[in-house]
Amino acid sequence: MSFTHKQATSLLSDSSPSSRSIFAKAGVCRSRYLHVLNVCILLFATWRLSVALRSFVYPSLLSTDNATPFAHLASHCTNVTPIPTSEYHQRQKKLAETLHALNASAYIAEPGASALYYANISHTSWHLSERPLLLIISPEATEDADGLISVQPRILILTPSFEATRAKLLPIPITNASYPEWQEYQSPYQTAIGALDLPSLTFGDKIFVDGAVRHFIVDGLQHAAPAGTRVQSAPVEVRQLRERKSAKELEIMKCANEVTVLAIRAVREKLVVGSRESEGRELVRDALTAAGLQDLSLIVLFGENAALPHGSGTDRALGADDFVLIDCGGSLHGYQSDVTRTFALPRSSPDPEYVFLWITVHTAQEHALRAARAGALTRTVDKAARDVIAETGTAQYFTHRLGHGIGLEVHESPYLVGGSDDVIQTGHTFSDEPGIYIEGTVGVRLEDCFYIDEDENGVFLTAGVGGQAASPWAP
Repeated sequence: MSFTHKQATSLLSDSSPSSRSIFAKAGVCRSRYLHVLNVCILLFATWRLSVALRSFVYPSLLSTDNATPFAHLASHCTNVTPIPTSEYHQRQKKLAETLHALNASAYIAEPGASALYYANISHTSWHLSERPLLLIISPEATEDADGLISVQPRILILTPSFEATRAKLLPIPITNASYPEWQEYQSPYQTAIGALDLPSLTFGDKIFVDGAVRHFIVDGLQHAAPAGTRVQSAPVEVRQLRERKSAKELEIMKCANEVTVLAIRAVREKLVVGSRESEGRELVRDALTAAGLQDLSLIVLFGENAALPHGSGTDRALGADDFVLIDCGGSLHGYQSDVTRTFALPRSSPDPEYVFLWITVHTAQEHALRAARAGALTRTVDKAARDVIAETGTAQYFTHRLGHGIGLEVHESPYLVGGSDDVIQTGHTFSDEPGIYIEGTVGVRLEDCFYIDEDENGVFLTAGVGGQAASPWAP
């Protein structure tokens, strides 16, 4: 990087029509612009220091071994184990107690995030087809001599008969599950309702289905249920059981997000002027795979292509002073990571106006994290970031919500969005990803996920590897 204070001063005194064009249109004041340009100089010093530190802490990032350029990432999460069986049992019991409290007879889910949460049945271990495999959990309540009620989960796995052996081989953390089977000539929905064998399944009763269950299955269950029984989407009380993460979940999510940051940093070391977006995508894919992540998602955009938040790119070549936007993640033991960095190549000199945008987005991300406290409304966190960007006159270029919940799904409730009255609670996890997108010119987004700790404060899941990006040259 060669951006100097002299260049910054020269830029301010430049009277050419292109000078300060973005901010002239936005009405940004000269004094604020000058202040931020001075901050750029400080960021350069920070970058130099961070490079030195990272070469000490992460020496393998500077490896020249092209045969296995990302091998150093493989060990980062090797000591992080999956969710233990005991935690699955706790989840199943909590769900059963919630169903009992809501006077519901059962909860039904297909393979996917919720079935993974309660029974370790993912969409990859059992792909969806027209033949349903269903996880069914119902509450069984007993009353002791003192009148105390105990609720235990009863768990059924509805399976096609010819797939029964395969279903029983799934690594389900349940010792007493039953496997009702349906033949090809039978209705799976009548088999499911019959297997519940609940005398109380009468007029006015409720069966909850997970929100991701396909409509034809919901219709089939409703048709098979007794008259007056309602098959309905699980209410917020059930959905919230997945929202607040346990200590073990947070351990997994921290490592997944940390290694995603390390992967982006390692990819940056391999990018050169002239690299194509497609080559960048291959590098990111290789790095995340080497890190042990699965179910990968990635976006790599250069220059003005980053102005489309989820753009697919044009296979543009990387220019000497372009910004690079990488938005990527993957899953570790089912839990997702999601990180975005917008950065410049080493020794590059991006347009100071673009650096101003980067600093604005970075500041917005910081303000949002500080606003994220237990008890706050999710919309106030979105507003905290939006207010920072509005101060620079570029509010119209922040075109999406601030963030989303994250866990077994990349996007899950609750959301950091204007108009939402959801209350932030300890254990919640969110993405914090403000951005500024000026189509045809430049796009900047920074994203780190955070959780609400026991002290009711927001903490970045990436804190273990430095947290937020330090500067455009130190992602």
